[in-house]
Amino acid sequence: MIRIDAARRPPDLQPAITRMWDLSAQKILDLEETWDPADGAPVFTAQGRYTARGWTDWTQGFQFGSALLQFDATDEGRFLELGRERTYSRMAPHVTHMGVHDHGFNNVSTWGALRRLAREGRYEPEGRERDLCELALKASGAVQARRWTRLADGGGFIYSFNGPHSLFVDTVRSLRALALAHRLGHVLLEEGDTPVSLLERLVQHARATARFSVYYGEARDTWDVRGRVAHESLFDVMNGSYRCPSTQQGYSPFTTWTRGQAWAILGFAEELEFLGTVPDAELQAFGGRAEVEEVLLEAARATAAHYVETTPPDGVPYWDTGAPGLEAERRDGPADPWDTPEPVDSSAAAIAAQGLLRLGRRLESLGVEAEGRRLTQAGLTTAHTLLARPYLSEDPRHQGLLLHAVYHRPNGWDFVPPDRRGPCGESCQWGDYHLREVAVLVQSLIDEGPYYTFFGSEGPA
Repeated sequence: MIRIDAARRPPDLQPAITRMWDLSAQKILDLEETWDPADGAPVFTAQGRYTARGWTDWTQGFQFGSALLQFDATDEGRFLELGRERTYSRMAPHVTHMGVHDHGFNNVSTWGALRRLAREGRYEPEGRERDLCELALKASGAVQARRWTRLADGGGFIYSFNGPHSLFVDTVRSLRALALAHRLGHVLLEEGDTPVSLLERLVQHARATARFSVYYGEARDTWDVRGRVAHESLFDVMNGSYRCPSTQQGYSPFTTWTRGQAWAILGFAEELEFLGTVPDAELQAFGGRAEVEEVLLEAARATAAHYVETTPPDGVPYWDTGAPGLEAERRDGPADPWDTPEPVDSSAAAIAAQGLLRLGRRLESLGVEAEGRRLTQAGLTTAHTLLARPYLSEDPRHQGLLLHAVYHRPNGWDFVPPDRRGPCGESCQWGDYHLREVAVLVQSLIDEGPYYTFFGSEGPA
């Protein structure tokens, strides 16, 4: 269980955040100077140097989005120019990428960040630059929504790169693409010019994820524990019926891959924030605000509670709660990132920390104060851990920012030092990005200024 520091406040993290941004600037520039675009997108490090890994191209947006977050935090114009130039010159293929469920990762982190910064007055876009960003976001949201499998109950979900039978829990955070496209007034047109509401598909996918990816302690199967998450859910595409849980990156279908759980915490919390800005009338067709938000909120609360209960005291989880080597490890002390048969995943912690902070704030606003404060403090506790040794990468020769991340343990893709029992000491693009993003979020709380969201702070315009 996370040992929650109830006294910690956002300003307490300010010195560590400032230090992190100094290190972050070095890492971004080093990668930019040494990376060969012909190799594709950087994914994770091996012996401190970023490498590519062909599977799906889902990390490019984190690379260039990190430069935009650096500008957001520091006002250093060179990072704005780097993020702008790379977005315009290299991110166009991601806008119409038909083969992935990751549009919210690649495109909202780049095109969406530029639009947000322009709307907030952080820089003056040239010519019709903002229109270009908005066109890219409209197309991205529609392409993402087109990957659609219909369910027997009339709902549906955005299917993963595995095919129409596959619902990934990760995709709930990628719904940001549909949210922004809808906010911009866009619709998907299918055969016969039939319009499809992107908000409807957002809501239906979120509901499907809450129903099939999250457990609620209701005896769904032998291992039904409230808040546990299935990485993948499989369906019969002929009739839309649910078949069974599965996994690609977890230990088993009946254990919890913690990064998938982190995606769920953050994804549900963010979509609740977005839906809070949607007029009531727009949600009436889907059962009304109360019904829609109740489903998402219960899923978020369940996953967050399970994460807090099963994660080691410092807030950094092992890569899967049921990984077999954990039986031999002490479970009452901080996670050991250096020499265990089962690695920790700091990237899961960075994602979850942001989700806990957002969900905690949401619950407090609803009057659920004790639970909300507990989750907020768990998020701050986790962020504090990640912003210091042994997780913050201080070695200028190491290109990663957040150490001890894991990509794909079952496939054995992660680098294992010759003197260690498991992967350790390495970074990944999504871990680095989300450490930067949680720092931007905490900074907005420290400054008591505009609260950081993917859709911006100026309302629905």
